[in-house]
Amino acid sequence: MTRAINRDTQLCMSLSARPGNFGTRFQNFLYEALDLNYVYKAFTTRDLAAAIGGIRALGIRGCAISMPFKEACIALVDSIDASASAIASINTIVNNDGHLHAYNTDYIAVRTLIDQHGLGTDMQLALRGSGGMAKAVACAFRDAGFRQGHIVARNEATGRKLAEASGFAWVADMSSLQPDLLINVTPIGMEGGAEKDQLAFGRSVVERARAVFDVVADPPETPLIQLARSLNKKVITGAEVIVLQAVEQFVLYTGVRPDDALIARAAAHALS
Repeated sequence: MTRAINRDTQLCMSLSARPGNFGTRFQNFLYEALDLNYVYKAFTTRDLAAAIGGIRALGIRGCAISMPFKEACIALVDSIDASASAIASINTIVNNDGHLHAYNTDYIAVRTLIDQHGLGTDMQLALRGSGGMAKAVACAFRDAGFRQGHIVARNEATGRKLAEASGFAWVADMSSLQPDLLINVTPIGMEGGAEKDQLAFGRSVVERARAVFDVVADPPETPLIQLARSLNKKVITGAEVIVLQAVEQFVLYTGVRPDDALIARAAAHALS
């Protein structure tokens, strides 16, 4: 039976340059399963300031923020949680009676996955990317105790800035590196993109690594993850990140924390 939408229904949303279906399917599945009077819809925008203003003006309860808006939104909210202020990047806005408070549940999710997968702080990492999500990932590894690593970014300005913020070194390419842990935080391998069939790291680099972490969630099995699995490497997928961060967003919006079994069902539905 489809839930009825009425005047008391609370709207949550997402903003992304390339809206996907995961958040919509995940959040709405949980709303229905828990009989919560919420609905979730994905959007994109060419007027970010107006979109964030609309959250406040229309009483929209919460908004997930994705690439490329994670840093630009900071100036548009009223206050920032420690999870976001430490890395100057947000991915979640909660509207409390017109006051917009921002969080970064990406950071929380990555810290959790580092512990869950038992990644040792002795590993030397190479993180490819220098955007808002890259900042969350790099700082999560920094705060988990990783000290050896490189930010790999063709854009020297953003690459150096992220390297300085996270305590790692910057390089323009992988030519001089042989890292233990490879982390992709670029759109390479993402469905719908021009590089969807490409590897974020070359095969020889993957062969020498001990673990591979690809933040791309659509598809969960990117070319990089497929290659790493075929070589029996430890892998962490973007699907794991997106589920963990989405759960934290759900809790922030609703005040309800689903049990693990229901989260697993919602994730399976959203990723199917």
